[in-house]
Amino acid sequence: MKIYTKKGDQGKTSLIGGTRVSKSNHRIDTYGTVDELNAYIGLLRDQEVNRVRLELLKEVQDRLFVIGASLATDPDSTSRPAPDLLESDVHLLEAEMDLMDAALPELRHFVLPGGHSSVSVAHVARTVCRRAERLVVALDQEEPVDEMVIKYLNRLSDYLFVLSRKMAYELGVEEVKWQPRR
Repeated sequence: MKIYTKKGDQGKTSLIGGTRVSKSNHRIDTYGTVDELNAYIGLLRDQEVNRVRLELLKEVQDRLFVIGASLATDPDSTSRPAPDLLESDVHLLEAEMDLMDAALPELRHFVLPGGHSSVSVAHVARTVCRRAERLVVALDQEEPVDEMVIKYLNRLSDYLFVLSRKMAYELGVEEVKWQPRR
């Protein structure tokens, strides 16, 4: 099977359902950002410190793929499948955050990204997740988006922040504290 079709050479692509739209369409930018986030979660998953979290991060990637497929589907399609995103997916992230948070020192300061390259990967994933969330919220103002998509991305960005702290803790590196100029 050839990977190239040449159908996008004029700057158009197809949504699931067949509708052709510009590659600059807000929907395309939105699911493209979710795809970018999925790639960063893969990079985060590949960090040695996350060997104990391989399955959870793979589950996150699976959910992001479902979100991307949902966003890539023509909203006017009559055979629009409901995204396979459940409240239990959000609860899983919350439970994992609670477990990590219980093992961490209390957060008493703002944290700057950095301190270790693996921790920085988590912060990059977090910021891409926030961008994806903003794009989904904007898309929802134009065309309805399943509320679970917004909720999941919101919780995932929180999870990624707590994970960055947990990774720093496990790696034995000090969090980079933000100190305002005096």
